Amino acid sequence: QVQLVESGGGLVQAGGSLRLSCTVSGRPASVYSMGWFRQAPGKDGGEREFVAVIGWTGSSTYYAESVRGRFTISRNNAKNTVNLQMNSLKPEDTAVYYCAARRDYCSGYGCNRRNDYTYWGQGTQVTVSS
Repeated sequence: QVQLVESGGGLVQAGGSLRLSCTVSGRPASVYSMGWFRQAPGKDGGEREFVAVIGWTGSSTYYAESVRGRFTISRNNAKNTVNLQMNSLKPEDTAVYYCAARRDYCSGYGCNRRNDYTYWGQGTQVTVSS
């Protein structure tokens, strides 16, 4: 059984930074492509929105247009962790952020469908004040 646990959320002012971490247990993180999604109350009916994805080795990544250039996804397979560095945060980034894993290799545009991810963490709240 694979478990994902997010950490690092909190309250930050607009323009600030936060670093989220996702720890993978139960199986080596290296066998999964890892993604970050977010869910804001009232936005698109509360749908979980794709943020970023990283392939098995970490050499290939893909971002949603709304975060490209501000967020960076990375992974450390030796530590079974995946990180999301969020800079220049905006109030519209406020959401619960979820870590997700999928067994197939995926690191591009087609990786943005949440139903393709098998495992999910419990989420961590990020609040950006204006």
